[in-house]
Amino acid sequence: MLNTGLDFFIFLAIVLCVLISGVLLVKRMPKPIPNKVIPEPELKEQLMQDLHLGEKRVIPEHIHQIPRHLLDDNAMKVVFRLHDAGHESYLVGGCIRDLLLGKRPKDFDVATSAHPEEAVELFHRGRLIGRRFKLLHVRFGREIIEVATFRAAHDSDDNETGEHGRQSDTGLILRDNVYGSIEEDALRRDFTINALYYCVRDYSIHDFANGYPDLQNRIIRMIGDPEQRYREDPVRMLRAARFAAKLGFEVEDATAEPIYRLNNLLSRIAPARLFDEALKLLQTGHGSASYRQLQRFGLFRYLFPSTHAILENPDYPTAELISQILRNTDRRLDQGKSVTPAFMFAALLWYPLQQRYLELLDELPPLPALHEAANQILAMQVKSTAIPRRFSTPMREIWELQLRLPRYHGKKAETLITHPRFRAAYDLIVLRESAGEDLQGLGKWWTDYQSANAEQRRLMSIAKSTDERPRKKRRRKPITRKPSL
Repeated sequence: MLNTGLDFFIFLAIVLCVLISGVLLVKRMPKPIPNKVIPEPELKEQLMQDLHLGEKRVIPEHIHQIPRHLLDDNAMKVVFRLHDAGHESYLVGGCIRDLLLGKRPKDFDVATSAHPEEAVELFHRGRLIGRRFKLLHVRFGREIIEVATFRAAHDSDDNETGEHGRQSDTGLILRDNVYGSIEEDALRRDFTINALYYCVRDYSIHDFANGYPDLQNRIIRMIGDPEQRYREDPVRMLRAARFAAKLGFEVEDATAEPIYRLNNLLSRIAPARLFDEALKLLQTGHGSASYRQLQRFGLFRYLFPSTHAILENPDYPTAELISQILRNTDRRLDQGKSVTPAFMFAALLWYPLQQRYLELLDELPPLPALHEAANQILAMQVKSTAIPRRFSTPMREIWELQLRLPRYHGKKAETLITHPRFRAAYDLIVLRESAGEDLQGLGKWWTDYQSANAEQRRLMSIAKSTDERPRKKRRRKPITRKPSL
């Protein structure tokens, strides 16, 4: 019972607020688009038929069956904000592909008709990035939602000056900011399975490039002429290899064939971009499968030229070490453990480094020889993949410890085990032995040492260690005595 008239008015105000909020929420939700009702067996058959590129295929929610609760809340906020401002907006690309495959997407991307300068005005946490391909990043805490404007082909009449889109004489895209419709945007994407758009108006999927049947048939197919698309952006060859490895799909013949002829185009790509692509290929849980695809298409040599050059040298078990590294990395990621590019690059470049180090030993003492070999190998590698200093510095430390870990007698073992790169250096020792390199039981010694108590460690350290290479005896210069006066 309400005791006073004031309480009654407060109660009435609360009820009105709840009702108004509900009305506004319903009003904010986009009105569903009515679809023509087609019997389900006939509809499924139609959805698997090939359409002309650019022709829209609509896959209703009861067919694609993507659960709405798996859609990212922040991405949906971005889509609705753009929609409320009068712009077309869709979830697009890899997130839709992965949801259809029953995987949880790592990222959610948005495509919109709003130009970047229009979209950024709608989000106080938004920031425009990129010149070659202008994007909007909307930040929600640590999560970033990437928003891209619909792109169009570069031969548009609106691009006479080349201000928004530009290509080199060889067809390489230098700038890609020519805007268009959703149909044009779909045809500008690389593979059919990445050209799927999730519409929040009726929760259907729009397919303009036959991506839905290709996804069902587990096929990777380039949109448009594959050779032209590879010339526009040679990194698409790496993406084809990555998706084949990640998804377990087959690259269809017309998409695969030009890669064998055009793989040298990767030498024109900025090393910083190739470094990022190398991490996506080898450090996201499918490194072993990615390596097989890279070798299949002749792409590995453009990411790791010095490692590729030593692969056929019988003196070094390079191929087996690569397999060990990538299997170990995949296993760690599967177990939820961390991995670092510094260790992977140090391991992949170890045998090229060792080969150069042994050559320099004829001229320099061991440690200076190692440092010089590291300088030369890294100088060669950064021409292909630009390794940031935050990774190249620990790489050098891991390499140096490969020389120091065999010298474990006395108090050196206890000093070495406290080194910040000890664990990474120890792991590389173990992988080298697993690959077939004879290190005279060094990995086992360090394994036992780590599990030993203080007294056991003292006794183990008494034994004299054997260096990887015996030191050369220095010849003492003869002492010449001055004649006494």
